[in-house]
Amino acid sequence: MTPALQPHRIELDDVVLRPFVPSDEEAVAEALRDPEVLRWTAGTAVIRTPAAQRAWRWLQPRLDAWSLGNAVFAVADRTTDRVLGNVALRDVHRVPDQAVAAYWISPAARGRALAARALDAAARWAFAPSGLGLHRISLDHALVNEGSCRVAVRAGFQLEGVMRDYYVEVSGERHDSHLHARLATDQPAGS
Repeated sequence: MTPALQPHRIELDDVVLRPFVPSDEEAVAEALRDPEVLRWTAGTAVIRTPAAQRAWRWLQPRLDAWSLGNAVFAVADRTTDRVLGNVALRDVHRVPDQAVAAYWISPAARGRALAARALDAAARWAFAPSGLGLHRISLDHALVNEGSCRVAVRAGFQLEGVMRDYYVEVSGERHDSHLHARLATDQPAGS
């Protein structure tokens, strides 16, 4: 069994990374109306859920994520606390000192390098001895999702290779995926 994690809050200039709460459902519903968020990050179970119930289907497991050993952050506006996106570190320590990252940003919040800044902040915290004490964080994205590649590189995640036919859409269409990773010993993003 994966050990529980202590929920954490990370403050950036204009946003905070914090655990999700039930009142985030409306903002999540808005994000899931974006075809790109739905396509690349929602998952098969959420996509197959009727549209009116998708937000709760996506949100409910994230409310318990920290107790299940996954560091799942809402990226929220610092002033309004409205959810603008998500950065998650899952499978924490499933492989010793490692985790897998995922992220999305609502369309209205794009164009501010928000995903890269939030991913970088989550990684810095996760690498710190006072955070999760990780050594490696990996992530993958379909090659055709070029925006996700830009986020990964901007956040200091180096391209390690191509995984052939790795990403499978609900339709059954397969895509090659990039594998990126960042090590605790890598230069921090923006250095």
